Amino acid sequence: MNETESSPKTINVEVAYAESEKQLILPVNVDEGTTVGGAIVQSGIMMHFPDLDIENSKVGIFGKVTPMTTVLRDGDRVEIYRALIADPKEVRRKRAAEGKATKKGGDGGTTEK
Repeated sequence: MNETESSPKTINVEVAYAESEKQLILPVNVDEGTTVGGAIVQSGIMMHFPDLDIENSKVGIFGKVTPMTTVLRDGDRVEIYRALIADPKEVRRKRAAEGKATKKGGDGGTTEK
């Protein structure tokens, strides 16, 4: 390597994925210009989650969904999202209905002496 050539600058990012029983955040040092998809591959996270279908998973940076082709910046956290098991709105409705039912009933006015 001569003096006019320099090694590529690197940046530090994290790649995160979670299942109900296991969560993992891997720090990764990548070349500047690396994409979200490139960082996921370089992290090796798929070795920890063999069933992870990265081709059909949504990904994001700090909670904002983004394409795999997005170029990363130093300090970014790449997040791999899994499909929701239940509709969050339906879960809230059910929880609210259950809360109303338990507050109405009481013990029927019986007391022991």
